[in-house]
Amino acid sequence: MTCASQFRWTSAARSDVGLVRERNEDACLAQPERGLWAVADGMGGHAVGDYASNLVVEMLARLGPPRSVETLLDDARTALQDANRELLAEAARRQVRRIGSTVVVLMACERFCGCLWAGDSRIYLYRDAHLTQLTRDHSRVEELKARGLITAEEAVHHPAHNTITRAVGANATLDVDQTWVEVADADIFLLCSDGLSNELRDPEIASILACGDCELAAQALVTAALGRGGHDNISVVVARAEDLYSADKTMVNPAL
Repeated sequence: MTCASQFRWTSAARSDVGLVRERNEDACLAQPERGLWAVADGMGGHAVGDYASNLVVEMLARLGPPRSVETLLDDARTALQDANRELLAEAARRQVRRIGSTVVVLMACERFCGCLWAGDSRIYLYRDAHLTQLTRDHSRVEELKARGLITAEEAVHHPAHNTITRAVGANATLDVDQTWVEVADADIFLLCSDGLSNELRDPEIASILACGDCELAAQALVTAALGRGGHDNISVVVARAEDLYSADKTMVNPAL
């Protein structure tokens, strides 16, 4: 038995090199039919970041159908551990210090979505005109914020704002965080690299997601980040849940 979602999912992915970088070191995965989405960001300033992000996404794409809610994230975590070992081995083969990537993963099962992440790529939930960040950055500035040493506004321009504390391929042991959310009709999830979140504030992101159309929102988010300078690669995946059996839809179409 597979862990089928009780929602119909639509999604769209966009990735852009930006206006400053010479190559795109981000990678996206969008498989709404499987309830599987991911964004990976090759670690800036390190060797072959595009290799790292693509390997992470490829490992996740190989996942078999989840067996249950309980095993959903376990399978993805295993895939990320495998990617971690591959990247460590590849760094040794190439005789470079590190080949790494951040990652955020969203997986749908029954009435739930599970999130896994390492690094500062993010997952947001847009529900009832309100935007919530589901992930917490693994970064130096996030640690400083948590300790009350800097404010959220100070974090945006802090000298260490690009310093992450976890990534796939960074260490022999990969530590990933996870969270769960019960899905509601019309929920919109946004997965993105920091090339988006560093350029746009939450109210701007929310106003774009409000259109409710995955394709339009994904393109508008990338365009807006480019308009702010496009200082990094920009990648977004927008996924929307539709409950065909919700009370509102049953009233509109009793045939359901």
